[in-house]
Amino acid sequence: MTDHHGKEFIGFFTTAPPVGLPERVWMWLSAPKPKVDRLGKPVQAPYGLRKIEAKLLEAGVSAAIVDPDHLGSHLKRAKVLMVGHHDYFAMNSPSVVWWAVTGREPVNRRSFLRLMRRPEIREAKRRGLKIIAGGPAAWQWLWNTDYWREFGVDTVVDGEAERVIVDLVNRALSGEELPAYVYVGYGDAPTVDEIPVIRGASVNGFVEVMRGCPRRCRFCPVTLRPVRYYPLEKIEQEMHVNAAAGLKHGVLHAEDILLYGARGLEPNPDALLRLHSLAKKYYRTVAWSHVTLAGVKYAQEKYRLITRIAEILYDDHQDWLGVQVGLETGSVRLAKLIMPGKAAPYPVEKWHEVVEDALSIMHEHRIVPALTLILGIPQESEEDLQQTLELLDRIKGYRSLVVPMFFVPLGYMKDKRAFLMDRLTQLHAEVMRKCMWHTLNWGKEIVFKMYLRGPGKLPMKLVMRAFFAYVERKAKEIEGWLGSSGLAELQRAAEERRAALATAIYRD
Repeated sequence: MTDHHGKEFIGFFTTAPPVGLPERVWMWLSAPKPKVDRLGKPVQAPYGLRKIEAKLLEAGVSAAIVDPDHLGSHLKRAKVLMVGHHDYFAMNSPSVVWWAVTGREPVNRRSFLRLMRRPEIREAKRRGLKIIAGGPAAWQWLWNTDYWREFGVDTVVDGEAERVIVDLVNRALSGEELPAYVYVGYGDAPTVDEIPVIRGASVNGFVEVMRGCPRRCRFCPVTLRPVRYYPLEKIEQEMHVNAAAGLKHGVLHAEDILLYGARGLEPNPDALLRLHSLAKKYYRTVAWSHVTLAGVKYAQEKYRLITRIAEILYDDHQDWLGVQVGLETGSVRLAKLIMPGKAAPYPVEKWHEVVEDALSIMHEHRIVPALTLILGIPQESEEDLQQTLELLDRIKGYRSLVVPMFFVPLGYMKDKRAFLMDRLTQLHAEVMRKCMWHTLNWGKEIVFKMYLRGPGKLPMKLVMRAFFAYVERKAKEIEGWLGSSGLAELQRAAEERRAALATAIYRD
């Protein structure tokens, strides 16, 4: 549990093993310990846990979020322990990429396994403690049944839990047998009225403004949920909770923030401008969790919304904005197959133009995207990878990070096979090389001129300078190695590791 020094992008470091640094230093850099009260309750807690806490408190259940380092005293009296995670077993991207490339467990997985093996949890389990697991990575338990048994997890809740969690907890408190697995599908998703307002501050002022996404990308589990918009009154209540706890920075969460209040895929300028004006009332700086490239291009070209939102947000406290963006592929053919709605309202055949135009708009308005790119999409061909390389060349002049990820079977593609290093080709390696240098070249400017400005940042700046220097040295070494026998060695090593990873990552 951490706030990543108040910088959401730093959370990406928790998806990797410690590279060039001792693990303790790596964890200080990416996941510092949270501030807690005398009972070990964090001032800021993950947003998903805050929602579950609020739902239980609303139902009269005595519930609290506790930092993992302070669980011991609470477990002596607790009857139910609930855990949530974005990536329990490092099966999501980019964790799986780091693991496959380095052969070392990412720190997010290491930390979770250490937590669940703590003596105080095992002792509480022997006394009858019920354990319920959920969160965005709940699906990973289905591929890690050995850990499911080892840790004594009674129930895994996969999906939005607001409608089911109170009943499950009450049954656990009554000593009843619990179902091993609960899947919350489209028809069981909570309405906006059933989703509670958080009672305590969320990490980095995170506030959800909508759920679901109408773009229907086939690889994304969010498309399996209905689209719902929070009214501004509800959003303001959560911002007030965060501000009252002393938070001065916030993140607006949606799968595509420019679709808040939209009519289908048509932006609602009034709703968006009111939303950002409201956010600026409570926060000095505001970030977005996700946006789409087509959304940026269309909103600016039709309504000048990017300019108008920047005019609301930028002042003496803020002059840039960070966000995660799905680039996914440079292949028009694959885009048609897996994400035809990603380019809408533009034809998917113009995907390269949409990407470049959107990044130009973002560059001009000092919006910094962390672009995610998927390798190993089912039916991927050499021509598809060549188109991705061409697109990477076209966007190298735009301020951004590009993070390559291996395909993970989720959403409508959950029956497909995951991609790992044993199927890596020279073209995959070239895509990863271009991503690496793009990110290193722009990353230094983003980190030192934008991310780590202001007093108190000197220690982290020094660590980051050393980290960048180390990574650049290693990158040059890796380039030379890949040019000789490196790719074949990687494939052999991946094949050897495949058996160990099979239950966690592969579908046969």
